[in-house]
Amino acid sequence: MSKGNITPSTEEDSEYVRQQLIAFNAAHVSEELRHRYEELNFNIKNETGEIVAGVLSTLCWNWLEVDILWVDSEQRHRGYGSQLLLEVERIAREKSCDFVMLNTFSYQAPEFYKKHGYQLITTIENAPTGHSHYYFKKDLT
Repeated sequence: MSKGNITPSTEEDSEYVRQQLIAFNAAHVSEELRHRYEELNFNIKNETGEIVAGVLSTLCWNWLEVDILWVDSEQRHRGYGSQLLLEVERIAREKSCDFVMLNTFSYQAPEFYKKHGYQLITTIENAPTGHSHYYFKKDLT
């Protein structure tokens, strides 16, 4: 078996690799789902226009993945996180997604997600050192 040369990727190289995987995946997904990819990003601003909470999420194929849900530490417990999470769930249902998935750390908000009906799928211990990394899923169907 011959070995190739490993080199750092340029931005263009990385995009090429990404597009190759997208093409490979598309060959294994139904035509109906093949082109379903959409970023769904929202925020909440205070009276002065400052962002106090936000969510970055991606609808892909038949699910929605919450990538980031953030609430300013001084603005917590005002319902902003719930408001954002419920909005992405509403859109996921509207777009016929089967489930929502997300990940969080032990020092972040695992109890918040459990309160909203998310089920723990798996835990990776000691990631980062001394903490746990949780993966959650909520079925919508």
